[in-house]
Parts: sequence; C-alpha cells; structure tokens
Amino acid sequence: MKGQRRLPGAGLRVGTGFDAHRLVAGRALHLGGIEVPHGRGLEGHSDGDCVLHAVCDALLGAASLGDMGRHFPSRDPQWRGVASRVFLEEVRRLLAGAGYAVVNVDVTIVAQEPVLAPHLEPMGAALAGCLGVERDQVSVKAKSTDHLGALGRGEGIAALVTALVLKEPPART
Repeated sequence: MKGQRRLPGAGLRVGTGFDAHRLVAGRALHLGGIEVPHGRGLEGHSDGDCVLHAVCDALLGAASLGDMGRHFPSRDPQWRGVASRVFLEEVRRLLAGAGYAVVNVDVTIVAQEPVLAPHLEPMGAALAGCLGVERDQVSVKAKSTDHLGALGRGEGIAALVTALVLKEPPART
C-alpha cells in the first residue's frame, strides 16, 4: 500500500513445488536435468522429470505466476515428449519478465531406487546451468523412505523443492 514503509527483505518470495511420477519400463530415467542409468524411467506426458517439474512449480509459485498445469497443460499435445528443460527455460523467461531473479533452489528427491548419490552433483550443475545461477545456489539431496509406501517399494520417484526469488526493483528513469 502507498505510504507504508518497505520492510527489509520485502522483495524476497518463497515457493514450494512437489511432483511425483511412476517408474515404468521402456523409458529413460530423466531426473534433475540429466539421464540417470536405470532399467525404468518416469511415466509422464513430457520426459517425466519430476525434479524439473517441481522446480518449475516452486519458482512459479514464488513469483505468483501459477503452476505447470497453467503454463504447460498435459492436455496440450505440443508438450508430449518434450524435454523438461524446455519448461524450466520458459519459467526462467517468465520470472525475468516479471522482474524476479533466482536466489536459491533446494531440492529433495525421494526414491528407493536407483541409488542417486553419484548423480546429485551432475544434477545440481545441470539445474544451475538451466537457471543461469552459480552452482552454490542449488542444493540437491536424495532420501529414501526405507521401503515405506509406494516410493519405498520402488514404484515411483518424488521431488520436493523450495525456491527463493528476489523481485528486483524497477530501474529508475
């Protein structure tokens, strides 16, 4: 509102994202912007990369720009089989157009299989590259459910993401 003092950090916005997909035979496993060797891949309208989908939702939410379904509806055939990097590149463009910059992204992948530890650094590097940020602005971790539930039975993979963005002040004229 006009006349109110601007609080420190008032330009900061936080968003959360979540996505989960079933593991199925006959598909490559795309996760965190890389291909992970595994006998099954994630089912989905696009390449199924639940990490990139959750990152997109977290960033869009932080900037109050909607969600993946609004911008990339699965009912739209143009998105069938698309690499999820395309979605993230478009989200980055939308953020920039609205005056937001990515401060950091924190990713937690929940999977019983495959073992993801050897792939976390390449995922972080791929995400940082897609987002146009430094590597230390992206954290990627993996957890299992110790065989609890559908994810613990290896039926799928989920990702939880928190993203922080900064609304950059308009340029003074």
